[in-house]
Amino acid sequence: MSTDTDLVALVRSASRTMVRELGFMQTTLAATDYSPSAVHTLLELDMQGALTAAQLVQLLGLEKSSVSRMLAKLAAAGEVTECAPPAGMAADARIKPLQLTAQGRRTAAAIHRFGGQRVEAALQQLSPTVQQTVAQGLNAYAGALQSCRQGQTQEPTQGQAIPPLVTLHAGYRPGVIGRVAEMHARFYARHAGFGALFESKVAGGLAEFVGRLDQTGNQIWCAMQQDRIVGAIAIDGQDLGQGQAHLRWFILDDGCRGSGTGRRLLQQALAFCDRQDFAATQLWTFQGLDAARALYEAHGFALVHEAPGSQWGHAVTEQQFTRTRPSAGATPPAAKA
Repeated sequence: MSTDTDLVALVRSASRTMVRELGFMQTTLAATDYSPSAVHTLLELDMQGALTAAQLVQLLGLEKSSVSRMLAKLAAAGEVTECAPPAGMAADARIKPLQLTAQGRRTAAAIHRFGGQRVEAALQQLSPTVQQTVAQGLNAYAGALQSCRQGQTQEPTQGQAIPPLVTLHAGYRPGVIGRVAEMHARFYARHAGFGALFESKVAGGLAEFVGRLDQTGNQIWCAMQQDRIVGAIAIDGQDLGQGQAHLRWFILDDGCRGSGTGRRLLQQALAFCDRQDFAATQLWTFQGLDAARALYEAHGFALVHEAPGSQWGHAVTEQQFTRTRPSAGATPPAAKA
């Protein structure tokens, strides 16, 4: 498929203007004393919770020596500190996860405020319709650039209306416990006959997990449509132990099904698992959810166990799926009770 050369030139010109106007030509960024790479490091640590230097090399596309020097400066400035490795994994002097200090979290919050104010000021000069077009277009273009870097391809679509913009956010969002419990309750009531017992277990388990989000190896992502949560996925790095990650609470609002949002959420969660060096990722579901199973299997999960169960108040055939980290050869654990 060929692309109009005038369109390519227009996008390139706009990209150069954005780079200049957003301050990336300067030695510091976002009203800080830090370089663009340091600012992006602070934001990634704020979103992901903890990362190693090797993981930051991959995320930022920088040389190892440059990342090492930059991290040393951030540590000396009191912005980052070493933290414990993921639960169930032995400490390794060569792999030292880093996380933000209290000062680092304040700095990241200030960067978010600065960036938000810049974007808001620019968007206010556009009509609401153009604002949505800009947000949707930039989101799609950024995703396409990322796919090119990762060697992936996306099939272009024609004649389809642009769906409402859905953005992904890592970490706690106000209302996430109730909203995720609601989406689970509605979906599984229709598809499996689950009732109050199931909803209460989802809400209780998620509430307990949210209290552990500050622990290394735990993270949740929300798909947001403006201020509304329309999807979620979580990685619990503590409850299984043995270097295993537990994929939990993966759910979408009915209006987002088929939009690719679920795939994006799953990819975010699995990329997090790989950066955290979990040997394998486990998930539990039940027979009959064919679309979900196809998505799991497309991302490296395999069915390893199934058996009848009624822990949710209704008899189903429960299934365990396992994805082994690409560079690991760990043996999956026995099925979870």
